[in-house]
Amino acid sequence: MIDLGTLRNSPSAAVLATYMFALAPLAAAGLWGGLYVVSMWGFDAVPPITLAFFRIAVGAAVLLVVVRAFYPRRQFTRRDVLSFGGLGLVVTASMATQFLGTALTTASQGSLITVLTPIFTILLGVTLLDERLSGRLVVGILTATAGTVVVLSGQYELAELAGAATAGIVLLLGASATWALYTVWGKPLIDRYSALEAATYSCVAAVPMLALLVPLEVATTGESLRSIEPTLGVVAAVLYLGVFGTAAAWYLWYKGMEYVDASVISTFFFFQPIVGGILGATMLGESLGPRFVLGGVVMAVGVSIVSMAGR
Repeated sequence: MIDLGTLRNSPSAAVLATYMFALAPLAAAGLWGGLYVVSMWGFDAVPPITLAFFRIAVGAAVLLVVVRAFYPRRQFTRRDVLSFGGLGLVVTASMATQFLGTALTTASQGSLITVLTPIFTILLGVTLLDERLSGRLVVGILTATAGTVVVLSGQYELAELAGAATAGIVLLLGASATWALYTVWGKPLIDRYSALEAATYSCVAAVPMLALLVPLEVATTGESLRSIEPTLGVVAAVLYLGVFGTAAAWYLWYKGMEYVDASVISTFFFFQPIVGGILGATMLGESLGPRFVLGGVVMAVGVSIVSMAGR
């Protein structure tokens, strides 16, 4: 009979577990790739901030059920409670800018621009974690930036960059930076507790914060929550965003960080625009064009260079 305890503690099992959980962020990036298409559908019926609130509320509810089953009697220090609250604030900013930015751009553009998150992660690692900025990292950052310029030049005429789409791009860049901060800042809590708890309680902390933004959105746009019709499509969009795009994806993202470095985790983000671009073209009728592909390849090269520099 095989001793399962011995098998779990064997070096080969440890290596296998590392590779398995390193692939967890890849699955998360795939789920986020579909998020942009679903968000564009949801925007037809629900304002962006309200949709973000519904997403986080559903995700927090699912995560709470799971975390209570695995960690029913966990207690946190006051410092860690404040840290969870800080993560909640950061992720609130990330969700708000992401949804507003996506509403002002397209699914393909949104998924490509936010792939710059790995670059921001490296920069924050240098700033907050005293990591060394090597020459290879600089080359990777510049290459990924060049890829972004190629993509945007193919999607916009330069004369149109002063319009609403520019505001959307700026918001999406803000979403990338704040998600990178969420990634880096969450690492100590993941190490002290678990990926599941860090994802859960940061998500729970974001619920009331996003709730406070909903009345502001209603006041500025004049749209009433009563006008939202809970059609099958809207309900399906909210469930996807909450269950898969938040509860599952956030846990998978943080789970990978239990086993591999943040710089390695960040490279899996490139899978997101591939999924988002394909879905945007096939399901929303968006035009990608050759510069989208070329820019995506250049960005992939840049992110890969960053990844190899961080190993």
